[in-house]
Amino acid sequence: MSAWRHPAAKADASINFDFVKSVAQKAEQGKFDFLFVADGLYINEKSIPHFLNRFEPITLLSTLAAVTRHIGLVGTLSTSYSEPFNVARQFASLDHLSGGRAGWNVVTSPLEGSAKNFSRAAHPEHALRYRIADEYLQVVKGLWDSWEAGAFVRDQASGRFFDPAKLHPLHHHGDFFQVEGPLNIERTPQGRPIIFQAGASHDGKQLAARHADAIFTHQHTLEDAQAFYQDVKSRLEAYGRRPEHLQVFQGVSVIVGSDAADVERQYQATAALVSIENALNYLGRYFEHHDFSQYPLDAPFPDIGDLGQNSFRSTTDEIKRNARERGLTLRQVALEAATPRPLFHGTPQQVADGLQHWFEQHATDGFIINGGTPDTFPRFVDQVVPLLQARGLFRREYPGETLRASLGLPEPANQFAANNNKQ
Repeated sequence: MSAWRHPAAKADASINFDFVKSVAQKAEQGKFDFLFVADGLYINEKSIPHFLNRFEPITLLSTLAAVTRHIGLVGTLSTSYSEPFNVARQFASLDHLSGGRAGWNVVTSPLEGSAKNFSRAAHPEHALRYRIADEYLQVVKGLWDSWEAGAFVRDQASGRFFDPAKLHPLHHHGDFFQVEGPLNIERTPQGRPIIFQAGASHDGKQLAARHADAIFTHQHTLEDAQAFYQDVKSRLEAYGRRPEHLQVFQGVSVIVGSDAADVERQYQATAALVSIENALNYLGRYFEHHDFSQYPLDAPFPDIGDLGQNSFRSTTDEIKRNARERGLTLRQVALEAATPRPLFHGTPQQVADGLQHWFEQHATDGFIINGGTPDTFPRFVDQVVPLLQARGLFRREYPGETLRASLGLPEPANQFAANNNKQ
């Protein structure tokens, strides 16, 4: 949260397009599957600095589409504060602009304050948000199937612009949405954009099992990661899906150094930038911006009841459980939350070993890499990626032109065309 103060950091990174472009192009050099852009819809004076001033994801990704060629472009957009038709059109447009590299990270918006920016009386409670999201995704996927592949014949000689048999209005009338359709843009290069989901609660995992192509997660131990992996994969059969149809990605922070002393120096240099006041503010964000400064710092983590259940539920449950089991003070919880020690750290060889072990032990299908320091990522691409390539664990070239090809996912059938074929 204080990484912007690091000597190697771009203080305006979240609004600096040249910086973002350089990161995207470096990731593409390393043959990464995708670049991920997070987002949120509510801030206050205690928010993480780069949350206060940052690009809107679709706008940014559309611009990045012009300066990259292969890397996937994944952005966050909320189902609680947007309309399905607009979102379907935006991501379909990004998929066309990028040649089939668009991905949508579906979120239901965890922050209570979001309602205040959208003329809402209250933020929907957790279970309701996921009911809305489920129907929302049914609508968006239906709109993406409005046109079958090849529907636009564009025969100038005959004047026949499209094939009416390949046009499918949606006619959706549900509990939350009424959407007629069809979508006013043709089927996208990869059939439809890739759907990502990041919720780790029961409702989140069910949503992913039904709709998502990939899921973001973060566990602190190999055993927890393996349990999550098996849990999510086991839910797919109920929706007629195979385990390989949902890719699980562990979000991990890394520090790459020349030796243990160098790694520790890098970590301490970053941790020293975070004050206890900032750490308390950071912790409070997960708990609906609760004011933790009212409690004694060196007393046991306070009993705050169900606070956090309607925001970052899986994260807040883990924070409270960890504090209780380890007997942590508020100071310890806040500093660990704000400056977590990267799980994968060490020499390039050690970092590669750790990633390989998790992958081979069925804890993940891949990783979302977050540099533990502002200058870690290029070092990871230059020093760790070649080791993974040499071990046959990672590609040397992209397998195709689309994000779907990079992830090894099958192109989805058009639901309306499939129904027509059954008649």
